[in-house]
Amino acid sequence: MVHREKGYKFLSGSGLEIGALHEPCVLPENCSVCYFDVVGREEAVRLFPTLDSELFVEVDVVGDIDKRDLRKLGESSQDYVIANHVIEHVANPIFMIEDLFHITKEGGVVYLSAPDKRYTYDRERELTTFEHLKSEYEEGVDYVTDEHYLDFLRHAGKHVFEDPNRDIQADIEFNRQRREHAHVWNTETFLAFLENCKALLSLDFDILYHSPGDENQIECLVVMRKLS
Repeated sequence: MVHREKGYKFLSGSGLEIGALHEPCVLPENCSVCYFDVVGREEAVRLFPTLDSELFVEVDVVGDIDKRDLRKLGESSQDYVIANHVIEHVANPIFMIEDLFHITKEGGVVYLSAPDKRYTYDRERELTTFEHLKSEYEEGVDYVTDEHYLDFLRHAGKHVFEDPNRDIQADIEFNRQRREHAHVWNTETFLAFLENCKALLSLDFDILYHSPGDENQIECLVVMRKLS
């Protein structure tokens, strides 16, 4: 994750990291950070028993992005916001982009990454179209449907369909608890998604730094400065 460190130089002041779990960013000394997640530390440890429990951060703010709880932090309240590998889990990515910029101060930084499907277990899944996401935005969707998780299982958990007696609905609910990937991008489509959000939501930002999947072999990382 050396490429992420190059983006940290644009961060300063007091900010928020979303979904840090057991891998919080190692930020510059001039940064103070609070942690936001949908569950507290104890519940996260229970949901992810294969991860080292000692590494999980203490969550300062428990909230649900899909219920727009980010807005409870207050408009223009953050010098920076970090969300690494979070947006693919949420029901309404456009809501999330809107809310990230809502809570970021003018001149502040939104530090955002999403997995590039070519380098993850999503590689066989279809790319999520902006039309699909825009439809969910316009409908005010605030939960991930079973079909999203079925698509995840068909491609990343094929073994569950090999047992004729398997309770697939239970698998869906387990994936919902863990908030597995609902949406899928590669670097090209994620950058296009951000540009489409910029136009749809009338956002004003420039890109300070970008690391594509071809370069880092895992994700599309974009560091944006809010201009107004």
